[in-house]
Amino acid sequence: MRPFTENEKKFVMEHLQEQPSALMLQAHRYSELPVPELVKQIQARQKAMGKLPAWALNPELIFPANISVEQSSSEATAAFKSSLVSGKLLADLTGGFGADSYYFAKSFEQVIHVEQNQELSEIADYNFKALGAANIQTIATTAAAFLQSFTGYANVLYLDPARRGDRAEKLHLLQDCEPDVLGLLPQLLQKADKVLLKTSPMLDIDLAIAQLGMVAKVWVIAVQNECKEVLYLLQQNPPEQLQIQAVNIKNDGTLSTFTFTTAQEQTIAAPYSDPLTYIYEPNAAILKAGAYKSIAQQYSLFKLHPNSHLYTSDVLLPDFPGRAFVCTSVSRFNKKELLAKLPQKQANITVRNFPDSVANIRKKTGIREGGNNYLFFTTDMHQKPIVLFCEKA
Repeated sequence: MRPFTENEKKFVMEHLQEQPSALMLQAHRYSELPVPELVKQIQARQKAMGKLPAWALNPELIFPANISVEQSSSEATAAFKSSLVSGKLLADLTGGFGADSYYFAKSFEQVIHVEQNQELSEIADYNFKALGAANIQTIATTAAAFLQSFTGYANVLYLDPARRGDRAEKLHLLQDCEPDVLGLLPQLLQKADKVLLKTSPMLDIDLAIAQLGMVAKVWVIAVQNECKEVLYLLQQNPPEQLQIQAVNIKNDGTLSTFTFTTAQEQTIAAPYSDPLTYIYEPNAAILKAGAYKSIAQQYSLFKLHPNSHLYTSDVLLPDFPGRAFVCTSVSRFNKKELLAKLPQKQANITVRNFPDSVANIRKKTGIREGGNNYLFFTTDMHQKPIVLFCEKA
C-alpha cells in the first residue's frame, strides 16, 4: 500500500462519475499515471457512494478491493451503532474497512481495530489518520489471536463475522461465519463487559438468541425500509425480559423505532377483522423483528390473519411505522374481476401470506408495475385468498 500522489488523487476525483471500462480504453492518454490502479479506486468509490458517501468523496482516503467495501457498514448504520454503546475502550475484532471503528471512536476514548488482512489493516490505519481519528489503534491479527494476547479489559468487544465462504457464497448461520463467535463466546465475555454482535438480516433471530444465550437486547436495523443488519448485545446476567427494537433509518436521517419484548409478543392475543377503511403494512424492521402482535396492540389495530401481517382499522394513524393505505375494495383472485377494476392494467403488487408470487400474478393477469393503485394479495381471517385494492393514505 502506498499513498497516492496529488495528480493521482485529482484523476480519481475528476473521473469519479465515469465508466471504469471507458477509462481503461483511454489509459494511453495518461501514460504518466497508473490508470489500472486508479480505476480500481474509482470502482470501489462508486460502489461505496450509496453507503459511505462522505468517504467516497474524500480524495485523501484509500479504498481496498470491492469485496471489503461491499461488506462494510454504511455511514447510517455505523453512526447508529455508535449511539448504542460508549466507554473507555472498544475493540472491533473484525475491523475490515473500518467504518464501524471510525464511528465507535466518537463514543469511546480508545478503539482497537483488529483486522487479519495485513493490507486492509494498513489501509484502515492510513485512512483513520487522514480522517483525524487519532484514538484508533490498528492491529493486524485474527480475532482469536488478539483475544489470546489481550491482557486488558474492554467495555465492549464488537464483531461482524465474515459471511462468505471459500467459494464466495453468502453464509448466514453463525457456525458458518468467520470468526467462530459461538466458540469464542467464553473468552469474549471474560474480557469485556459487553459483546456487540452484528449478523446478517437473513439469520433467524430466535435461532441466534437460542444459540448465543446471554442476549440482553436485539436491534433490527433497516435503512429506508430495507433490512440491513441485526445486532445482539450480550452480557453476563442479562435481564429476564429480552427487549427487541426495530429501527428504520429514514432518508432524512431520522429514526422510526418500535420496541417490544419477546414475552409480550408471546402472550398477546391479537384481534382479527375483515378489511376496514385503512390497511397498514409495518416497515421491514418490524416485520423482521417479529413484532406481529405487539404492533397490533400498541396501535389498536386488527390483524387480517395470523400469518398475513397486514393490519386494518377505521381510523387513520398518521404516525404508524410503515405504510398506510385506503382500502377502496376487496376482490377474489379472478383475472376478469381484477382487470375490470384496473382499466390501465397497472398496479403495485405486494404478496403477504398468499399461495402465488408477484411474478406469477403478473404473468397470469398481465398487470404491469407502477401507477397509483396498490394491490395486496393475501389471506383473510376466514382462510380465504383475497385481493385488497388500495390507494396511499
